[in-house]
Amino acid sequence: MESKDLNLSIEAVGSSGFILSSEQRAALQTSLVLLQNKQKFANVFFWGKIIGGREDYYIAQGIAKDYLSERRTLYSKDCVHWGLLPRPTADTKAKAKQITGYFTGDPSYESEQKIVTLVGDEETEEIITLKEEDRLAAVVSEIDNDVAIVPRGAFVRDPTGKTYQNRVFEGLTLSEASQLYSYLHFRKAEKLLSKTLLQRSNLDKSLDFMDTIEEDIPRGCWSLQLERGGGLVTLRSLLWLGYVFYHVPGTRQYGSVYFGRGDKNIDLPFML
Repeated sequence: MESKDLNLSIEAVGSSGFILSSEQRAALQTSLVLLQNKQKFANVFFWGKIIGGREDYYIAQGIAKDYLSERRTLYSKDCVHWGLLPRPTADTKAKAKQITGYFTGDPSYESEQKIVTLVGDEETEEIITLKEEDRLAAVVSEIDNDVAIVPRGAFVRDPTGKTYQNRVFEGLTLSEASQLYSYLHFRKAEKLLSKTLLQRSNLDKSLDFMDTIEEDIPRGCWSLQLERGGGLVTLRSLLWLGYVFYHVPGTRQYGSVYFGRGDKNIDLPFML
């Protein structure tokens, strides 16, 4: 959710139980503006909160120009002072998936996980360690890749391949907002190139350059609800419990937030 619409956005997702105190809202609205000016970001978004054992991490993301490739993630523990998270490597992401347990709230803490593998008739043990700051960056990246979404038409891609906000986007209609195919994963396409030429013939190259969530597996991993008599649409992820997206049909108002412990619901296929 954009920092300038923080109060409105938090109220929109309030039905999901996600709230911020008035002190936290005031601190975020001030610090995110200062952060945008200091880092020279084109835009700043409040991403959400990762709940820790002793302290929580508040997450924000800044955009330079390209909304897909020039995105940086920052964290804070007091909603005032922000630190830049490192870009997670493939090795960091692999280790983060193997580490269980909650975050502690200490960026310098090193998590340890014992991995037991069976080779023939013998068991081998390996202990992997990962700094919590690196683990936090990997988890945020995985959540973004799996469930970060935007309405179709909210972003356009220019001939050079860069992604920008669509200035003429006026929101989805109520009928469009009620369908999963109207929402796209906010990442580079992973399934689009696997479609046949016939399937891609009706797509608009400037708008349909990301994957639709209608094709997500397992089926039923999204819960779509109409609230306020159709004046508000919310989408909740069942894969990452705590991720909520909202959109007010017929307007430019939309956003998303994650409030959770950073644990993926790997049992989802057995729950549907």
